[in-house]
Amino acid sequence: MHINQSTISENGAVRPTNVEVYLDRLTENFRAIERAVAPSRVMAILKANAYGHGLVPVAQHMVTLGVAYLGVAFLEEGILLREAGIKAPVLVLGGIIGNQVPLFLQHDLTLTASSIEKLQQINQAAQQLGVKAKVHLKIDTGMERIGVHYYSAHTLLETVLQCNSVEVEGIYSHFANADAADLSSAKLQLERFNQVLAFYEQRGLSQPSLRHMANSGAILQLPESHFDMVRAGIMLYGVYPSNEVRQTIQVQPALAWKSRVVYFKVVQPNHPVSYGSTWQSDKMTRVVTIPVGYGDGYFRTASGRAEVIIRGKRYPVVGRICMDQLMVNIGWETAYNNDEVVLLGEDGETGAAISCEDIAEWAGTIPYEVLTNINTRVPRLYCSSSGE
Repeated sequence: MHINQSTISENGAVRPTNVEVYLDRLTENFRAIERAVAPSRVMAILKANAYGHGLVPVAQHMVTLGVAYLGVAFLEEGILLREAGIKAPVLVLGGIIGNQVPLFLQHDLTLTASSIEKLQQINQAAQQLGVKAKVHLKIDTGMERIGVHYYSAHTLLETVLQCNSVEVEGIYSHFANADAADLSSAKLQLERFNQVLAFYEQRGLSQPSLRHMANSGAILQLPESHFDMVRAGIMLYGVYPSNEVRQTIQVQPALAWKSRVVYFKVVQPNHPVSYGSTWQSDKMTRVVTIPVGYGDGYFRTASGRAEVIIRGKRYPVVGRICMDQLMVNIGWETAYNNDEVVLLGEDGETGAAISCEDIAEWAGTIPYEVLTNINTRVPRLYCSSSGE
């Protein structure tokens, strides 16, 4: 088991609340995606601390698996990878501002060129530094976020031909609804992207070597969108992007969130628990305290709805979830200090489980936010699902 060194206290003890990241499941998920999309290649999306799994350790693991590309959201994430010695190609998917461009070039990061203005800024900075900037052109086919509109993309593609300090390695777009049961919107976006790609044929030019559009939903449901490369995000981590999507590739959750009982008490009838006095029992009951709260990313909005697993059984979280602690009602059953508490994942002995979807429902959000909300103050332990 490997532990992030930054999470160890001075005496060597690790906080009882931690996240276990199963590298063997990451491997299995990556290989399953790779097999399903071949001959297309896979870009592993590592934004938002690798969906809560740990940016640098997951990147290092992906490199050992031979990943074709890494994708991040922001310049800072790309720089962290380079400072950690990651040499694999890294595409920064988010928008940029002009004064960031030299930093991209100094760290050999691939830029997203999402407009004529951005493209010209990139070209000018590359000329000044005497280098060639590697870019992927971003086409907006219906997301209305960043990227040049598909119906005016030809102006961007024409401008590229005049930019001598830019190498257009890729061109891409992003689906808004590829994880839905109704794929009509996604298919319209795909048609628009293909219309943009036709520019190259019309001009007698070779298309960029990396055309990519498929996110997790499209990897699962739209094989015609796989092109040269796919972008595996949440499904790489073993979670499906929606409850509507067809699960055509089997993946397993690569993360468990656990804590331990730190306090046990008997609570008298009609004695409210936690802030706001929102919950009380009408009979004597046993309540245990767990050292995790919304300061760790465990949603306060799940108060009164969430459940945890202790000794193989589910118990309700009662009262309002605090910044650093929450309370669990175990009725008149037994629990001891230091007992393991499963917040997310499986109980190793009974197989009882709490999924991302469970927590998302309790908190009124989506599985993406459950994973990315886990605070960096929670230690990440890197191991296999067998505990080795």
